Amino acid sequence: MLPHCSLLLFLSVASLLSCSSALPFEQKGFWDFAMDTMDSVGMMAMMRDEEEGSAVEEIPTTDVSMCPFGCHCRLRIVQCSDLGLTEVPKNIPSDTRFLDLQNNHITELRENDFKGLSNLYGLSLRNNLISKVHPKTFVPLRSMQKLYFSKNLLTTIPKNLPASLVELRIHENRIKKVEAGAFAGLRSMNCIEMGANPIQNSGFEPGAFKGLKLNFLRISEAKLTGVPKDLPESLHELHLDHNQIQAIELEDLSRYRNLYRLGLGFNHIRNIENGSLSYLPMLRELHLDNNRLTRVPTGLPDMKYLQVVYLHTNNISQVGVDDFCPRGFGMKRTFYNGISLFANPVNYWEVQPATFRCVSDRLAIQFGNYKK
Repeated sequence: MLPHCSLLLFLSVASLLSCSSALPFEQKGFWDFAMDTMDSVGMMAMMRDEEEGSAVEEIPTTDVSMCPFGCHCRLRIVQCSDLGLTEVPKNIPSDTRFLDLQNNHITELRENDFKGLSNLYGLSLRNNLISKVHPKTFVPLRSMQKLYFSKNLLTTIPKNLPASLVELRIHENRIKKVEAGAFAGLRSMNCIEMGANPIQNSGFEPGAFKGLKLNFLRISEAKLTGVPKDLPESLHELHLDHNQIQAIELEDLSRYRNLYRLGLGFNHIRNIENGSLSYLPMLRELHLDNNRLTRVPTGLPDMKYLQVVYLHTNNISQVGVDDFCPRGFGMKRTFYNGISLFANPVNYWEVQPATFRCVSDRLAIQFGNYKK
């Protein structure tokens, strides 16, 4: 987690949970928007200066008299959360950079709801009742980079998302289909969080992610029975935990040669086909915990950069001396710093010490006691 930042008294203190966390993003307060960007760092510095009295005259301040009724407006930030709103308020100042509308009762986004807000950087619509979004709703938002849309009633990805978008949090909706061209027009993105939607493998139409360069994708707590096809090849992190995946077939991972972290925990995986992991030469972390594996997946010794392997809570009864480490010196570039094998029916005293010859420290190996 990123460091906590002390802000204004009338706003809550929050910390931003990064994309690489094991759990879905949970926005605790409005300031989660501003914790991890250079632009917001500058804004934080200005606010510190204001509190210390050294730069009061230099700070552009939103005209409070133009603030929507019931909202708080200051420093180009408009906070309208927890007000029982049923629609986007009128007269939002045109210089607004952050707009917080979370925890309201908004049901629809209309064409002109954000008209004139070309400077808007972040928008939180979390925890509303939104089921309908006009196709032109986001057209005016030419500068928006962060859109938090979790905990609503959406059934599809909204159309015409801003081309400037970097981060989209749309988990905990009712999305069953990701249509072809759903992300058309978007440039390079850092993160899409779309877990906890009732989406099946058939819900991804061909070309859904076409042309999108994406770093992080999470589709956890869905209804997937296999690794989805045609996800962005640029992915560094892919999290498919808490699904119904039963096997990893040979070609399932062939597109994702840039992956650093792969999360497949809490599925029903019984088999990982030989050679499947050879497509992931850059992998650092592999999460296969809480599945139904009966043996250590083949191919781990050939993964030169692999450092963390979670295999706990499976049905592994034997661990071979060459299951993790290569037989020659100099073949593995990095040593393991985490191997978990606890909650498996394997007798740790039967595992040869040489099995972990390429582990950085004995404390990195977690066996524990197996209890049926």
